[in-house]
Amino acid sequence: MSLERTFSIVKPDAVAARHAGAILAAIQEAGFKILGLRMTRLSEAQARGFYAVHRQRPFFEGLVKFMTEGPIVVMALEREDAVAKLREVMGATNPANAAEGTIRKRFATNIERNAIHGSDAPETAAAELAFFFPTADLI
Repeated sequence: MSLERTFSIVKPDAVAARHAGAILAAIQEAGFKILGLRMTRLSEAQARGFYAVHRQRPFFEGLVKFMTEGPIVVMALEREDAVAKLREVMGATNPANAAEGTIRKRFATNIERNAIHGSDAPETAAAELAFFFPTADLI
């Protein structure tokens, strides 16, 4: 295995509930190096751009509304097998199906308000990282 980069967002629900620190701690405890980190708030245009792949889905408008309702924390992360490992640490998209101890089991409210986003493939990670972090910003 080689080092791999991935991208994650602590979503507005988790930030509002003051879980961002615990989520960051869980990510670091899982062996991730944080290469970039910042709190921001998505504009509607940014949310539509970031989630454009879902624009034909029935949940798209609700997703855009949710992701713009408050601050988020965006992260550039690195470790061996980063994409798969982060997905394991996050847990299933629906927290009712997430394994005990995962971020979504611990902090998510439901399938829509599920606390965290993580890239689903190395190619997606590269695009998502570029959306939020110019290469020069990563350590």
